[in-house]
Amino acid sequence: MRTTARPAAWESLWRGVARVQGQRLEPRIALRNMIGVAVPLVVGAASAHTGAGLIAATGALNVAFRDSHAPYPERARQLLAASLIAGVAVTAGSLSGTDALVAVVLAGAWAFGAGLLVALGERPANLGMMSVVLLAIFAAVPMSPRDAALAGLAACAGGVLQTLLAIALWPLGRHDPERRALAGLYRELACAALTPHQATEPPPATAQTLAVQGLLRRDRSVQSQRFHFLFSQAERTRLALLALARIRLRLEREAPTAPQSRSVEHGLDLAATSLTAVAETLGATARATPALEAASRAVENLAALADRLRDAGTSEPLHPMMIDARIQLEALAGQLRAALEVAGQSTPAAAPNVSAHRTWLRDSLSTLRANLKLESIACRHGIRMALCVAAGDALGRSMGFARPYWIPMTVALVLKPDFAATFSRGVLRLGGTYAGLLLATVLFHALPPGVAIQILVIAGLTFLARWAGGANYAFLALAVAALAVFLLSLDGAAPSSLIWARAIDTTLGGAIALVAYGLWPTWERAHVAEQLARMLDRFREYFRAAWASVGASNPSNAQRLEAARGAGRLTRTNLEATIERALAEPGTSRESALRLAGIQASARRLAYALMTLEAAIAVAEPLPPAFARFAHDVETTLQRLAAALRGTPLDHAAWPDLREDHHGLVLSGDGAQSWTLIDIEADRIINSLNTLRDEASQWISLRSETP
Repeated sequence: MRTTARPAAWESLWRGVARVQGQRLEPRIALRNMIGVAVPLVVGAASAHTGAGLIAATGALNVAFRDSHAPYPERARQLLAASLIAGVAVTAGSLSGTDALVAVVLAGAWAFGAGLLVALGERPANLGMMSVVLLAIFAAVPMSPRDAALAGLAACAGGVLQTLLAIALWPLGRHDPERRALAGLYRELACAALTPHQATEPPPATAQTLAVQGLLRRDRSVQSQRFHFLFSQAERTRLALLALARIRLRLEREAPTAPQSRSVEHGLDLAATSLTAVAETLGATARATPALEAASRAVENLAALADRLRDAGTSEPLHPMMIDARIQLEALAGQLRAALEVAGQSTPAAAPNVSAHRTWLRDSLSTLRANLKLESIACRHGIRMALCVAAGDALGRSMGFARPYWIPMTVALVLKPDFAATFSRGVLRLGGTYAGLLLATVLFHALPPGVAIQILVIAGLTFLARWAGGANYAFLALAVAALAVFLLSLDGAAPSSLIWARAIDTTLGGAIALVAYGLWPTWERAHVAEQLARMLDRFREYFRAAWASVGASNPSNAQRLEAARGAGRLTRTNLEATIERALAEPGTSRESALRLAGIQASARRLAYALMTLEAAIAVAEPLPPAFARFAHDVETTLQRLAAALRGTPLDHAAWPDLREDHHGLVLSGDGAQSWTLIDIEADRIINSLNTLRDEASQWISLRSETP
């Protein structure tokens, strides 16, 4: 079994290594980060304090990797926190460097804490990794307490400079990050209106929705209320578009030449025009009056189209389906009208209630305490980090290397909680470092000597690291390897010795990380079952909130539904990320890979169906009489499948008969009310759930048979 599985796993792994994510190219961030690194070097060289300039530039460079498109207040907090941590790490490292044993023990303890931070998310984990790197570097430069404190202040000052550059445009465009993210969401919705999507693909605009969800913060400001309102309208519009896409697909299949098919198509075209106008308005520095006027006419035409469908005859076979189309077009027109109004600088009449949030610090401490056990991925990662960083530091010191910190630094950069990321980081780090050292050698021989030239090269390499480093880690490793050589050469070190030492140390550090992970791995496939169970739990809560909110006008119901929908989306994307990492692990059998791919596709189809059903039942008054029974059995199926994934024995005879429920749902119609779309989406939910149950059952059996 294992021999047939390896090609698929390794192919997936190498595909991840070679992937270049063009959407993560960041020229604007790279430009300001380049300035933040170059300015301390220029000031230091001009004032004959090159060493202080180097320390400040090092702090600015490490803080630069925390820069992002986050809202300005959050961005300022993140970068200032990184600046403070950089200063503390530099001071602690410089003080510990006077005693080798103290330095090694401190490096190991610090690395454990940094590794444990993966439990809090990617940003805290990256911040911890940055502090380990700075601690390791300055532990090789022992200083007196006074000099260590001054070095820490210089590093912190470099980070503060980087922070000021990152928020320099705050007064000119306080809410630009949120506006750009919302504009991207509406632009993607416009594309979704024009482009058919397969149910086995992620629902349209998922990435953009998650991006906006991560940016928005609840406060009582008018702008915050406005952005939340626009996001809420985008979510509702997304549901209506999904429902209309289902109707369009059915019409194309059953009556491709009927005028009703063209009506739905025309309605989606009008919606795309309006959505594009909202995106252009949000992205514009001034009010986009022509776009808003054209979009307002498109919304009027959309409402008129819905009215024409209302007046159509009732004898034709397609009439029940056209009732659903008309209802969704009317809802879409209302949503777009509201979005256009708010995007045109109006504010919603009613602001959402602001719920109190527990402090981030208290939540974080609780999370870290909960992860202080060997079963935790974060704890295992922290222990690996501690042992490997301490071993790398001790090895470098015992071998008498001039700059032993490159070994623990490489370990900290390469070692990740999962196999795929660790392996790809190791390969890309080594390959990128060798290429970067070769580039540094060529540049040193090709360029004339001089401090000004070296600073220009450092600025260019910083731009490259921040511009392309996020697209593929090899670019980052290449730029940083060459950058380190030029930075240290400014302090008088011979480039040739730096290049050879860096190559040897990077190889050793990468080898330590890969061997350690191979000896004590944490396999992602062991966590697929729990991630899938969590997704099913969130889907069950979302489904319950969706149908429980029908006819309820309480704002808290709408907020609960929005939160449940967001939680379902988050757990589904987390599951997909877990599956992708599991598929890249060696030892994942081909049969297991097929089942996991089937689970992933069924989860997407289920998400589509649940969202479309939400759109359908939101405008259905009343719900079909048999819907309550169907809803109860769907929740029961989701609950039992989640329990089976957590170890409860499977009892196929005890599963609810969803097909019989659907039969009762179809027979509920009495001719006075059309529930065509509800019937269709209920059928899709049943199909997705049954397929997901079969795929998960087979995968559970395969997992139990694996030795």
